[in-house]
Amino acid sequence: MRIETSAGPAEIELDKPRKAAFLLLLTHGSGGGVDAKDLLAVRDCAAGLGGAVARVVQPYRAAGRRAPGSTSVQDAAWLEIVAALRKKVRGVPLIQGGRSNGARVACRTAIDADAKGVVALSFPLHPPGKPEKTRRDELLAARPIEVVVINGARDPFGIPDAADAAEVKVVPNQPHSFRGGFDLITETVEPWLRRWSESH
Repeated sequence: MRIETSAGPAEIELDKPRKAAFLLLLTHGSGGGVDAKDLLAVRDCAAGLGGAVARVVQPYRAAGRRAPGSTSVQDAAWLEIVAALRKKVRGVPLIQGGRSNGARVACRTAIDADAKGVVALSFPLHPPGKPEKTRRDELLAARPIEVVVINGARDPFGIPDAADAAEVKVVPNQPHSFRGGFDLITETVEPWLRRWSESH
């Protein structure tokens, strides 16, 4: 399905049971897509718990661009997508997340979206080799909403500090784009998704 936003149309893959326990929105990294294996692992876990899962191709990617552009434009479009999807899956808790740039968007907008939790995969703490250019403030922007961070141990974009999220799980031997460890990703998000669904 397509959702029109102020930044252009977004494309959505929505997996929705008849009676959803929660709504999970997931989005991609800056140059990636919604079929990344870590996103699919989280989707499958959420679906197994009775959640509706929307995988969102943001407008800049739907238009064929690799760079997300202005954060304010990106965040405004994301909140429009959230509002549209909430009309399709009503009256359940919202959880949002994504990988890399998508994790940044999910954290920055969590308060305005009234999310109950955030799943941040490969949160890019800083550009490679430039730890002084930290994006910690974007991660902290979600507080007091609980953020679960899952990063690879060999991620050149850095790994957030354990004190800056509800949980930080480091997947051994994995780079920024996970090539394995999907069982560990599932094990990490499952209790959080279950808790958020049971709090409804």
